[in-house]
Amino acid sequence: MKFSFCAATFLLLSGVIGATPVAAAGAAPVGTKLVPHRAVYDMKLGDTEEQSGIAGLSGRMVYDFSGNACEGYSVNFRFVTEFQDTSGGSQITDLQTTSFEEPEAESYQFLSKTYVDQKLVEETRGTAHSGAEAKKVELKEPSEKSLEISNEVLFPTEHLLSIMKSAKDGIRFVAADIYDGAETGEKVYATTSVIGTKAVNSVKSNSSSADAPLSGMNYWPVTVAYFDPSTDDASGELLPVYQLSFWLYENGISGHLKLDYGDFTIQGTMTSLELYDETDCQ
Repeated sequence: MKFSFCAATFLLLSGVIGATPVAAAGAAPVGTKLVPHRAVYDMKLGDTEEQSGIAGLSGRMVYDFSGNACEGYSVNFRFVTEFQDTSGGSQITDLQTTSFEEPEAESYQFLSKTYVDQKLVEETRGTAHSGAEAKKVELKEPSEKSLEISNEVLFPTEHLLSIMKSAKDGIRFVAADIYDGAETGEKVYATTSVIGTKAVNSVKSNSSSADAPLSGMNYWPVTVAYFDPSTDDASGELLPVYQLSFWLYENGISGHLKLDYGDFTIQGTMTSLELYDETDCQ
């Protein structure tokens, strides 16, 4: 039994999103500011179908985001899950990623490691640079390799800023290709995002809820479908690898997570939120 997760899952989720071009190619659009923070989410099995073979699931996701539009953005992400299958077996998957995205999306550095039952099964490390005609990727792990991707492809924080701008501009459906160095570092994912109607977080600021610091803040319900362009079904139709639904707050923090893999879903509930001191551009 082996389950895997695309690292892009939160680089939305904080991770994670959009297609409208960002002002200055990656600089925060006017009125958009990402708040440095550390969020912890408890993960549990949601809806499941018999063919999934999954009897139970639990886990935790930690997302640590820092930086600003002038210094660049750093992300440390860890996603640990324990699966139980219907035959009585179990497996612990531990995905760990770190990344740094330069201002205006000039470059993107990434390191991703996946452990299964404490054994390293996958490691990807490299750097992508924006060029005049294409983005060039230099991989160090799992093997040294150079490749080019389109300049239209967005890096993760660039993607997040783009979907936030789309939401604030009232755009409800956007599409974009994204690159986050996931898996072997050679894959570009196509995404489509559906943005719902703006709402306000009604939790009381003095409550014990983890999202109390977000009291009274605007958010948009967002669903992002991730596609692997290299695969399709027998009919030639491109099917999503998975779909991610979440509340996207106007400061870039995400809550009320749901990962949909078709025959099972994973629900994520924020259990801790720490807001870091913000540093302004000089």
